[in-house]
Amino acid sequence: MDSYIKENYIKDKVIIITGAASGFGKLVAEKTTAMGAKVVCGDRQKEKLIEAVEAIQKNGGEAVYAVTDVTKKEDVDALAKLAVDTYGRIDILLNNAGTMPLSFFADHERAWKAWDDCIDTNIKGVVYGISAVYDQMMAQEKGQIINISSIYANHAVVGGCVYQASKIAIKYISDVLRQEAWGKIKVTTVKPTGIPTTGLFDCIINQETTIGIIGQNALATMAMQQELPGRPDLTEQDSIRNMYIDPSVMADNIVYVMNQPWGVNISDITVRSSGEPYLV
Repeated sequence: MDSYIKENYIKDKVIIITGAASGFGKLVAEKTTAMGAKVVCGDRQKEKLIEAVEAIQKNGGEAVYAVTDVTKKEDVDALAKLAVDTYGRIDILLNNAGTMPLSFFADHERAWKAWDDCIDTNIKGVVYGISAVYDQMMAQEKGQIINISSIYANHAVVGGCVYQASKIAIKYISDVLRQEAWGKIKVTTVKPTGIPTTGLFDCIINQETTIGIIGQNALATMAMQQELPGRPDLTEQDSIRNMYIDPSVMADNIVYVMNQPWGVNISDITVRSSGEPYLV
């Protein structure tokens, strides 16, 4: 039986990506421009953002950028306006910008500023992104919004605190938007597993919080981590024991969600490594 995916559905689409200077956002921008998309990149890291966009352009891709702090509504509105002014439409929004300040409530004295930023970035930033593109997509009667949640949204674990609350919020925001924009805007919630090589791990306040998501598998996991240099089966992408997927794998799956005909919506997708020890 032939596949229903018969063509490159990303070609010529206008895609806004927040958090586009690094991590999943940068990888998705690179992959989609290589497929012929026109990408509008936003990030608050100006130098890295410019570097990422110039690299895309050097490789023949089409991209523009605006320095964007998603905690500021005016910045996100300006990013959407840049897309419309430059390309005349907005086909896809990837709400990718995020922060992960894992910490215990006992860490409140050193964590509260990071908690504030987490709420502002992970929740308000997503709401601002949706608001910025909503009218344009509804007028087009066609659009897609992809929101990055997390496996941390699955179940409460110690050390998750504010971060988990923000990712659970994204799930409900997505589900409500899907109902309200029925038939005009496709909505997807993406739940990545923990990927240590992304910038999110630099946001962790207390490294001991990582034990919370491992729980009863903590001792075995720590033992395997000690064996990593001599155990390629724990890091190879084609190994059933693989503990850590490469960020490009996650980006490929986000691109897969985008590369669908307008009549098909993958509403929820969780991407894990097959040998991960997480309990959520």
